[in-house]
Amino acid sequence: MNTGFSWAAFLDVAGGLGAFLAGVGIFFAMLSLARTLRRLDRTLDGVDEQLAALGKPVAETLTHVGGIADTADRTIARLSGAVSSLEQVAGSVASAAKVTQEAISPAIVNVGATLGGISAGLRRIVRGNSNGEPS
Repeated sequence: MNTGFSWAAFLDVAGGLGAFLAGVGIFFAMLSLARTLRRLDRTLDGVDEQLAALGKPVAETLTHVGGIADTADRTIARLSGAVSSLEQVAGSVASAAKVTQEAISPAIVNVGATLGGISAGLRRIVRGNSNGEPS
């Protein structure tokens, strides 16, 4: 008994219908994506216009800041030279002070020894001792 129903034909039609519905779904998804991308394109065009309007003032400001930075760099270079010169002068002064100290220190020690000798001699004269100690 053949009813004329074939599962193979049913499955072929169901598969084709499923593929068609999947294609329709993808079509509507792509339409939605196209609308979203059109809106995004308009928004990006607006952003481009705003950036173009800001470009010239920003470039001028950056040029001005670059000039200020260049001036600051030159000033720092000059100050570095001045600091180097001051360091050399300070080194020379320190050397001179050391040489002066080395020259004067023995003289001060000699003056101290001389004063000690004079005071001992005066004590001998005043007290009348030959060894300089009190009687």
